[in-house]
Amino acid sequence: MDAKPMTPARCAMRMPAAMYDALHAHLFPGDGDEHGAVIEAGLARTPEGYVLVARDLHLAREDVDWLPGQRGYRMMPAGYILKRVRECRDQRLVYLAVHNHGGRDAVAFSPVDLESHVRGFPALLDIVQGLPVGSLVFAEEAVAGDIWLPGGRRLVLNGLTVVGRRRVRLTARPEARAGVFDPRYDRQVRMFGAEGQAVLRGAKVAIVGLGGVGILLAEYLGRLGVGAFVLVDPDRVQPSNIPRLADASDWDAMTWLVDEHRPAWLRRLGFRLATRKIDLAERIIKRANRQARITPFFSTMEERDVVEAIKGCDYVFLAADGHRARRLLNALVHQFLIPGVQLGSRIQSDGATGDLVNVHTTVRLVTPDAGCLLCNGAVSTARLQEESVSPEMRRRQKYTDEPDIAAPSVITLNALTASQAANDFLFYMTGMTSPDAFGGYLQAHPLDRKVKSVRPRRDDDCPDCGSSVGSRRACGDEAPIPLID
Repeated sequence: MDAKPMTPARCAMRMPAAMYDALHAHLFPGDGDEHGAVIEAGLARTPEGYVLVARDLHLAREDVDWLPGQRGYRMMPAGYILKRVRECRDQRLVYLAVHNHGGRDAVAFSPVDLESHVRGFPALLDIVQGLPVGSLVFAEEAVAGDIWLPGGRRLVLNGLTVVGRRRVRLTARPEARAGVFDPRYDRQVRMFGAEGQAVLRGAKVAIVGLGGVGILLAEYLGRLGVGAFVLVDPDRVQPSNIPRLADASDWDAMTWLVDEHRPAWLRRLGFRLATRKIDLAERIIKRANRQARITPFFSTMEERDVVEAIKGCDYVFLAADGHRARRLLNALVHQFLIPGVQLGSRIQSDGATGDLVNVHTTVRLVTPDAGCLLCNGAVSTARLQEESVSPEMRRRQKYTDEPDIAAPSVITLNALTASQAANDFLFYMTGMTSPDAFGGYLQAHPLDRKVKSVRPRRDDDCPDCGSSVGSRRACGDEAPIPLID
């Protein structure tokens, strides 16, 4: 069967570090030979284009699933291919055949490889019923991909991001190295190089919640030179925000209009004229980096267009402490393999004496291989129900369990969580994080000057991060997103 004319387009791929390590060890055991595997991947459509999210890995067994080829050097038998393709069809996943070539930092399909795609992929497309099929070829530090879509379109892989303690990016050939950078970044380039600065310039992050913690993140990331932001918050600046919102002023809060001694109509006008927190954050970022691209959402996280924008991000910061937002972040991390972090603070006082009894801040990394918020009880079913019936409670950051009490918040405590999260992001993106770095949660207790490390649990039956067929892990767009209609 002749292949239809195809117009090449591009797509990206994300893979958990644990899967990549297992695949790399299988493909490159040190014998210099070719080996095979199959990856089953979810498919996501983002504003930046298609993204494949690797869900399951099947390593082809020598002399069973990986045999001498009839036209090429090695091959997987038809029965094995058919089994995996049917699995993909039934689970609505993308079938990707995998093998390796020699070399280190550059790789390409051979003419025999491409001929096999022309012969075999049209028949596989008929089986999977509307899903893509494709192939990946790896060198030790490179990958190329050829993905066929129904209807004659063809995608070329423009890069694979390995999501783990540190980010690894693989392409078909070495990307152009950044030798020139804005001299304002000279001092930080001395730490992670011009290439690291180029990575930050190309990064896209989401900050959900632009209160005391989120606004500091906007400041830090803007000054680091991050290139693109998705900013999400439904609120405006209020007078009580000024001590903890960087750069906020009485003008932003319309303090003289919203004073309690003003007439009600004038106060309502003042509240409507007050600066939106997303606009305050954009102003702060643009002062540091005029080239930054900003996508603002004057809403909560639980909106379809917000989720669509976050799907294309490299990292998500959740600085809104609602349990609905936590539930949604956890789903997005595992469904689309986007690393993230959930930030919070807690201030407790003695009800009788008013003395402080506990102050702690929490930075919870949420990644595909560890740190699920559901498994670790960080999402409360009761609070989900509570927030579902009260929109105001979804918008309010709460640092105590008592109802109707203004949430204590101090800028110095907010800075503890924001700086830790920004540093984690910086070292992850630039690949500087130590390979054996602790990947769990960090709790700071400033009153005692102590830091506690909490290793997260993982439940294999978890609906988000578990390995069961019904989990949303790396399902891409095929799984429904919780809390989104």
